[in-house]
Amino acid sequence: MLSGRRLDLLDPTPVDIEIEDIAHGLAFVARWNGQTRGDWPYSVAEHSLLVETIFSRMNAGIAPRWKLAAVLHDAPEYVIGDMISPVKAAVGPGYEELDRRLSAAIHLRFGLPAVLPSPIKKAIKAADRISAWLEAVRIAGFQEAEADRLFGRPAPQVVNRLEIRLRPPAEVRADYVSRVARLLADCG
Repeated sequence: MLSGRRLDLLDPTPVDIEIEDIAHGLAFVARWNGQTRGDWPYSVAEHSLLVETIFSRMNAGIAPRWKLAAVLHDAPEYVIGDMISPVKAAVGPGYEELDRRLSAAIHLRFGLPAVLPSPIKKAIKAADRISAWLEAVRIAGFQEAEADRLFGRPAPQVVNRLEIRLRPPAEVRADYVSRVARLLADCG
């Protein structure tokens, strides 16, 4: 990693994980395999910030630690990349196991349980699906009917005033690190 840490992908440990490495990697990983409108790719880091915003809207008063879990929901992709669902399914259980191990190490590094409680995981997944719908319709060329079929139509009050932002990786990386630092301080 750029931090100088060595991360064993098959046996990751919390001490080998740094937020700067996660933010850097995610800021350079494009969602939708880079097939989006705009002058910059839509990064997994930007997506993660949007998911946390949606999650927070849908779960008013939720503890900062669970907001942190929402920001970190795709954190393993900083080293394993973002694969579209059909590719993940084709790769099979090996990908899921790698993702599970990395998620556990990341969660422990930032004071979260290795495995998130089921209701929290489901709430984050719901926010993730809403983000996917927004991304599909606004920057990935999907018609609303197709996005509705694939992701479910979000409630208007959840998506009102949300924007999809395409920014330079360095800017997104800095915002990701800053958001995690604020949430960690709030967890204090």
